[in-house]
Amino acid sequence: MSELSEALAGLAGRSRLLVASDYDGVLAPLVDDPAAARPLPAAIESLRRLGTLPDTFVALISGRALAELGVLSGLGPPAQLVGSHGAEWSTGQVEGFDAERADVLDAVTAAMADIAGRYDGVGVERKPVSAVLHVRRATRPDAGAATAALEDRLTRWTGLHVTHGKEIVEVAVVRTDKGSALESLRSSVAADAVLFLGDDVTDEDAFARLSPPDVGVKVGPGHTRAAYRVDTPEEAAVLLDDLLALRASAAG
Repeated sequence: MSELSEALAGLAGRSRLLVASDYDGVLAPLVDDPAAARPLPAAIESLRRLGTLPDTFVALISGRALAELGVLSGLGPPAQLVGSHGAEWSTGQVEGFDAERADVLDAVTAAMADIAGRYDGVGVERKPVSAVLHVRRATRPDAGAATAALEDRLTRWTGLHVTHGKEIVEVAVVRTDKGSALESLRSSVAADAVLFLGDDVTDEDAFARLSPPDVGVKVGPGHTRAAYRVDTPEEAAVLLDDLLALRASAAG
């Protein structure tokens, strides 16, 4: 039995378990068009079935807008969905997002749109409390130039929170992160153990909140705080299926 298999077996026996995951790059393979990112059916089915087991709670924590996350994932209650890196919960808003910050977000989005208009393959996505510059479809020189132009523009405003992810730059006008979201979820369900799966820089905030018997799993390459790693979303789907079998067996 591998170390990861042993860790999953330990999780399966905990009294109250929270299973939380990012969406893109974990449940859904990364694609050039974010709107076309569809989840692996096996992964979603395992999460749905986990959510039906006693004292087992399922959540997605994504950078996507909450409404989009619900549509793409197909998950709903009892699973909890958290969008915009923890900014969107049931109310769709976050403390600190007032009219002044809304004006700043409008200005940042306009600056991104201006930059995107200069380079082929560069796009802009508006979220409730942030804006994202997408450069996945651009040539490497254009991606670098667009990113540099944005960094120069951002010096005009204060109180911004900038995250460089996989071929994106996300600019939030209020402070949110997946680590805080994960802790809130843990507290809300009184979980005594957590599994979190993530693939990107923004998931590291969540990995940093984990300690034994919690289990963090990084999907794909790159430096990580997670104790375990799988290579692909397909392997993550197998992991979830394995946990489902173990948890169902433990539940009797």
